[in-house]
Amino acid sequence: MCGRYSATAYKKELMVRFKCQIADQDFSTRYNIAPMQQAPVIINNGSAIFKSMQWGLVPSWAKEAALGSKMINARAETLNQKPSFRKSFERRRCLVPADGFYEWKRVGENKIKIPMRIVLKNRGAFAFAGLWDTWQKPDGNELQTFTIITTQPNELMDPIHNRMPVILHEKDEDKWLDPDFKDTLKLSDLLAPYSADEMEAYEVLPLVNSPRNDSPGCLKPVERIRELFDPA
Repeated sequence: MCGRYSATAYKKELMVRFKCQIADQDFSTRYNIAPMQQAPVIINNGSAIFKSMQWGLVPSWAKEAALGSKMINARAETLNQKPSFRKSFERRRCLVPADGFYEWKRVGENKIKIPMRIVLKNRGAFAFAGLWDTWQKPDGNELQTFTIITTQPNELMDPIHNRMPVILHEKDEDKWLDPDFKDTLKLSDLLAPYSADEMEAYEVLPLVNSPRNDSPGCLKPVERIRELFDPA
């Protein structure tokens, strides 16, 4: 699964990287984005724009918004089978900008969970494949939400977790966003594990365990911090 990620690029960097405008909110840098929080996604409503949405998909037909807490991820293998995702897969796809994500690796006999940060080796921004939907609140207002698609782990992720988020190749982002492209079989081909050779993972502090912590400290490698206190 993918239950936490970071998006630390500034507004201008995001606009250049993804070649689109920011529609409403002035997005701030985020170091520890958690489910049910607002985060920027990119959708195509005639042109590609950034929108702020809540992480945790609430389908338009849902009876209550609380369902979103159970829908932070969607499995790539079953998108065409699940009523919660099928229509969004065909018509409402989005990019979820990020520059890293977190996963907790179980180690030792006691299965202690070690927080790991996974990034591209070039440390650049990238996009998860996502889906979005709009739900009408009882007061008549709309709630827009999204989910991140996951797939099988690559060689880097396999020792850490049995799932990983789908990172799209930059050349495929326009096709993923195109609302007129509805061939879900061809779209499914884009949902493969990203190359392990282009990624790396490192241990971070337990600071990231709490969603209340959203600071640069969440990104710092544990080894670098240890060196500061024990230079020998």
